Amino acid sequence: MPITPATGGSAETAAPSAPSGSAEPIMLELVDEDGTTIGTAEKVSAHLPPGQLHRAFSVFLFDDEGRLLLQRRALGKYHSPGVWSNTCCGHPYPDEPPFVAAARRTAEELGLAPALLREAGTVRYNHPDPASGLVEQEYNHVFAGLVRATPRPDPEEICDIAFVTPDELDKLLRDAGPFSAWFLTVLDTARPVVRELTGSAAGW
Repeated sequence: MPITPATGGSAETAAPSAPSGSAEPIMLELVDEDGTTIGTAEKVSAHLPPGQLHRAFSVFLFDDEGRLLLQRRALGKYHSPGVWSNTCCGHPYPDEPPFVAAARRTAEELGLAPALLREAGTVRYNHPDPASGLVEQEYNHVFAGLVRATPRPDPEEICDIAFVTPDELDKLLRDAGPFSAWFLTVLDTARPVVRELTGSAAGW
């Protein structure tokens, strides 16, 4: 289970909001319990307790051996820094389709395009992040796919990557410290499609 530090180029910064006058704030799409858009909110404010329900996405990419590509979030991230998580996750811009956002952020964070990307369901959750005090109130669109290109992670977003088997993931979950609060929830949602993509021998 080799772990690769990120040394690639820069893409979108991890700053939660820009100084006054320098850039537009990052806006998220607020939704109701059915996933219908009801408005927008600034990114950080949407995560302040108790949190505002907003649209998000999560991506799980696997290589041809059926190993999951994990990322360890950069230490400078405003939310859940330094923890392991799924291949990519984030928030669509208002009116941006979740599939488009998932492909966009995979390119920005990892410098690659999936060889295949499929919808893998939606899940609604409420996960506080103990380290930051922020809250993930999300309606999450989950995607699973295949990767054949070599990742080139942006070090402002990602500090390590690793391709793992199910057994190696279990070991990381036991021994490597915290994962993102949402990781297991979105992985469980993705598993049926993951099994279709990777085959029974991969063990997912």
